[in-house]
Amino acid sequence: ACKLVKYCNVTCQKAHRPNHKKECKIRASEIFDEALFKTPPPKDECPICFLPLPFIEEETIYKSCCGKMICLGCAYGDFHARFTKDNCPFCRAPLESSDEEEIERLNKRIEVGDAEAMYKLGCNYRAGDGVPQDFNKALELWHRSAKLGRNESHYDIGTVYFYGEGVEKDVKKAKYHWELAAMGGNVAARHNLGTVEWNTGNMNRAIKHSLISAACGCDNSLKRIQRGFSDGHVTKDDFEKALRAHKECKDEMQSDQRDEARRNVL
Repeated sequence: ACKLVKYCNVTCQKAHRPNHKKECKIRASEIFDEALFKTPPPKDECPICFLPLPFIEEETIYKSCCGKMICLGCAYGDFHARFTKDNCPFCRAPLESSDEEEIERLNKRIEVGDAEAMYKLGCNYRAGDGVPQDFNKALELWHRSAKLGRNESHYDIGTVYFYGEGVEKDVKKAKYHWELAAMGGNVAARHNLGTVEWNTGNMNRAIKHSLISAACGCDNSLKRIQRGFSDGHVTKDDFEKALRAHKECKDEMQSDQRDEARRNVL
């Protein structure tokens, strides 16, 4: 709603809304964009090293024993430490010994309202990993997780709609869920929105998205900003700000242990 007009009742609304319907839509769109392009919330931290968690999914690990999300660096470092190879790096519980045990642990976490467990189990159903492949079940779990604030669920919902993976392709729905994910701080969703806007010629919106995701450490978004600068779509000042913000974000997430894990695991 535009919040520009207050109606007495439903009858009043039906009678007078047509007089400002166009203005209402414009203002409602402006309000949405204000929320979409504001500074994203701060990143979650790894509970072991206390550095901001990487936004790349392969560089984080969810532990279903305790419900903690840890960085790959801490998981890798702990794995190579003496006496801890078979235990969770955070809670020291024994690691799962089979896919069945992992699914059982995820379901137990879901029973206590763990949004991340809902998201992870949804991913299992999407891939058929440890459970029969079921896109309807995956979407059901992702929607439950998204309602609890897990923006990765909105990202994956948007992705399956964008590619028509297990559902009818719907770019409008994909973009909507990516926008919700981006507002929650999902960097990949923000980058994808920049790509969609760039490909449709909406350069102003594409650059806005890319500036935000580049500042969150996205290398591909920074490359887009560089291309935009070369093509005259990005000012020198914005390009320099993007370079500084990108480096600062990378420095915040960097550690020798994480670098070693990337070299040996990814």
